[in-house]
Amino acid sequence: MSAVAAAPVPLRRDRPILPVAGAASARRPVRQLTRDMDPLTHELDDARLIDAVGRGDQDALAEAYRRHGDGVYGLVRRVLNDGAMAEEVTQEVFLRLWDEPHRFDPQRGALRSFLLRQAHSRAVERVRSEEARRRREDRVDREAVAAPPDVEQQALAGLSSEAVAAALATLSDGEQKAIVLAYFGGHSYREVAIRLDLPEGTVKSRIRLGLAKLADRLEATGLGINP
Repeated sequence: MSAVAAAPVPLRRDRPILPVAGAASARRPVRQLTRDMDPLTHELDDARLIDAVGRGDQDALAEAYRRHGDGVYGLVRRVLNDGAMAEEVTQEVFLRLWDEPHRFDPQRGALRSFLLRQAHSRAVERVRSEEARRRREDRVDREAVAAPPDVEQQALAGLSSEAVAAALATLSDGEQKAIVLAYFGGHSYREVAIRLDLPEGTVKSRIRLGLAKLADRLEATGLGINP
């Protein structure tokens, strides 16, 4: 078994398995669940265990987690390669089992297989969601670079490369590097931050401050762009 598959399930004895509040848990309130509950549930097969979950037996849900939580977490962890997100998805899978136990049909397979299918589907959805979020953020960064504020347009638009180089030489080294990478190298704020090994907020501040200075210097030499 791989090291990832053997990772411990993110459950502590004094921690609830499922969220106590939230829209998804509105059908039945969920009290704190631990592994030390009714020992009789340990003797139930999966079909009767889910019947008990359907009747609101939280000990039965805790037993289902005890039996299958490691497998669900291990699968999700391998798909996401992120422990924190794997914990969230694992909790979502068992919360859905609590809210919709009727979705499990013992005639169509074992509970473990059912939970693993649910886990894989949710993990893939989370991967796609994270990729879409990153694409949106990158697009916003590129648009921010491609459409700078007026002061930045005044500093750069319509100027010869010699004029810009001379004005850039008057800026600090950090401001020069950030502006050159962003506006002449075509990199997003995030990419500039990675290349310079700086926080993204610091990079944005240096670029904005540097461009404001650049506009002032060009205007002082008569090279600024009139609105």
